[in-house]
Amino acid sequence: MSAAAKIIDMYKPSTWKEKGLKWTIGMFFVTLVLLMLLLMFLWSREPDQFDVNANAQQMAEEMNAKVVNGFTTTATLYKLVDTLLEKSGGFIENDKLPPGVFMDNMPNWEFGVITQARDMSLTLRNDFSRSQSQSSEDEDLVNAATKLHTDTSLWILPPAESQYRDGLKSLFNYLRRLSDDNDADAQFYARADNLVDWLGLVKKRLGSLSQRLSASVGKDQLNIDLAGDAEAKQSTPSASSQRVKTSWFEIDDVFYEARGQTWALIHLLKAIEIDFSSVLEKKNARVSLRQIIRELEGTQQTVWSPMILNGKGFGLVTNHSLVMASYISRANAALIDLETLLKEG
Repeated sequence: MSAAAKIIDMYKPSTWKEKGLKWTIGMFFVTLVLLMLLLMFLWSREPDQFDVNANAQQMAEEMNAKVVNGFTTTATLYKLVDTLLEKSGGFIENDKLPPGVFMDNMPNWEFGVITQARDMSLTLRNDFSRSQSQSSEDEDLVNAATKLHTDTSLWILPPAESQYRDGLKSLFNYLRRLSDDNDADAQFYARADNLVDWLGLVKKRLGSLSQRLSASVGKDQLNIDLAGDAEAKQSTPSASSQRVKTSWFEIDDVFYEARGQTWALIHLLKAIEIDFSSVLEKKNARVSLRQIIRELEGTQQTVWSPMILNGKGFGLVTNHSLVMASYISRANAALIDLETLLKEG
């Protein structure tokens, strides 16, 4: 009898009756565990990248609208959040039941994506949609940013997913109004200063990720909080140096959060290239933006190891966190150059 035939025979009602109650209960739990493992495997697969231009065109067709300036960036933000909700397994981070409650990597990936989505929603609200500091906020963008900042762990009354879906409705309304020639209140201003503001936020995110990833091997770090300004002060004194090391239990958490943030950033930067095309051309900065995207795409390579390894620097075993930090650091350096070019070029 083949292995497949034996397995089929084990699940026949006659076999369960013959083996008795204990064997039946045992088989039930074994089957349940195998099903959980299968779902965990399927739900841990990261979504594929998508074409931001094609996504914008598709949304415009569904809305019977046209792709105007700012449409691609907003549609990309919409797609990022929609992907979190509609991917295999749905939104997992706030799950309180198996198998989601046992999962670790995907919830951290989700948190990375929602972090970048929140930053872009705030930038849309505060910068891209406003012509000057004293201009009125767009109500749809205010609501979208508020809803997307809902705690990811909230699972009831109301669950995070319902809040994010409300945020998507507001983004959809903004998109519809943005493409309406008769609605002058919804605007998207593609200016160099607006882009610099968002890039400054991205720079801080990437810098933080690079530091946290590099700390996987531990390092002694000098305190440079007040460096460069003799008059600078801080609230309370801190040590001149400290040992920085990411906990062994958090290494894979930081890795997959970084993977989620960079996945989202790749799409947002590609959308920015379209909507800020004239700005980038004027500053001769398009190639600089594309170099950032290329560096970030390196972070999305397949992880062939069954677990995130934490080798000691130049040791025998690889350190996945340091490899990720290398890509992010290079992207951050290129981003700083782009920021300078937009300010001074």
